[in-house]
Amino acid sequence: MSKISPNSFFYKFYLYYNLFIRHKAFKKRYTYSQNQEDLFIDNYFKDKKHGTYLDVGCYHPVKYSNTALLYNRGWKGINVDMNQTSIDLFNILRTRDINICAAISNTNREVTQYFDHLFSPINTIDKNFSNIATKEILFKPYKEKKITTFKFDQIVKDHNININIDFINIDVEAHDYEVLQSINLSFFNAKMICVEMENYQNNLKDEKIKKYLEKYNYYLIKRIGLNGFFELKT
Repeated sequence: MSKISPNSFFYKFYLYYNLFIRHKAFKKRYTYSQNQEDLFIDNYFKDKKHGTYLDVGCYHPVKYSNTALLYNRGWKGINVDMNQTSIDLFNILRTRDINICAAISNTNREVTQYFDHLFSPINTIDKNFSNIATKEILFKPYKEKKITTFKFDQIVKDHNININIDFINIDVEAHDYEVLQSINLSFFNAKMICVEMENYQNNLKDEKIKKYLEKYNYYLIKRIGLNGFFELKT
């Protein structure tokens, strides 16, 4: 799969193969998340039939997804990933959603993208994480290329997004704190935020994330796997 190119004749066929053969996307599942985080999320919002989510670092519409269960029962939302292949998969399977290819950060700037392959869950713009992953997960160097990051407010403006958000999910391989800073939490006052708190050996400064979210009245209520769940206290 690392040899499949978006310019290849077989690219679109492989997208459908990835979804419907390899990951059996037609088959509804009890859970889609890596550590059943989606069961906690689904139960938390059990009384909300139609809600909206923001999923930054969405990666895949079924594999390791924290929002697939919500989508299956009528929710819709915004999915953002810096990998165009991820967005191509979402455009096939999540037709109710707004799917955007972009790298989100707390500033608009040029950065280095450390790219494993088109279907990898550990593509990143964090150099420290890329170094750890190269040594302990990939056993090979990332490919590097320059990309531009955008603040979420800019994405909202560019895509004319005007919806309320009930749930925010952030999983961007060691860049989660910067993504949090990019989102206007006073305006997008989601009821709950799920954010990846740590990643392998790359400490994401749990206390820094907690203190930042507490400024906006979000408090840690649950940890599952690498993720922390923060509830808005009103």
